[in-house]
Amino acid sequence: MYSVSLRIDLHTHSYGSPDGCLTVRDYRAALAKLDYIAITDHGTVGAAVQIKKALGEQGDKIIIGEEIKTTDGEIIGLYLQESISEGMTPVDTVEAISRQGGLVYVPHPFETVRSGISENGLAEIIQSVDIIETYNGRAVFQNRGELAAKWAAKHQRVMAASSDAHGRHGWGETYSVINGPPSRDLLVKLLRTAAYSKKTVGLGILYPKVNRIRKKRHAA
Repeated sequence: MYSVSLRIDLHTHSYGSPDGCLTVRDYRAALAKLDYIAITDHGTVGAAVQIKKALGEQGDKIIIGEEIKTTDGEIIGLYLQESISEGMTPVDTVEAISRQGGLVYVPHPFETVRSGISENGLAEIIQSVDIIETYNGRAVFQNRGELAAKWAAKHQRVMAASSDAHGRHGWGETYSVINGPPSRDLLVKLLRTAAYSKKTVGLGILYPKVNRIRKKRHAA
């Protein structure tokens, strides 16, 4: 039984992602349902840094991250200070994360429709993986969660459930439950005994496409 139950979502996308739209206001509201949230925009930590600062004292609840496209799927770096270049190999990407003292989080592994890293790609970085996502709130059409859980168990890596929210609809329902405040040094240990809330974001799966269209129209 947990002495403290803290809800943490390690995979969300703000307006800093080409297909995201969550704002400072949205993150402030979400912190009424979640205790800690990682902002993991595609290819940048810029908006995450801005939002963390804008939230003031609540900014302590924000983890700065980035979802990085590699030559073999996407990898998330958590607890970053600077953006990491996309387009590198998985090995070079995790090395870049490690140089910043970050944690390596693998989102939606084995998926093909959303740039999940392949089994071969994972094999190349197995010793560097800290956390593997075994439930993704947007995994509606191609759910590889069971396969990811088996991989995590086989290789003794901790698991997480995250929303992958790109907008407001449905988020705050998919998260991991840990028994103490997370930090760079404690998060993996806390996730070893985590519980999970596993729900889909429902119509939230449409956000990436809608957000891209809206941003292109606005840019025009």
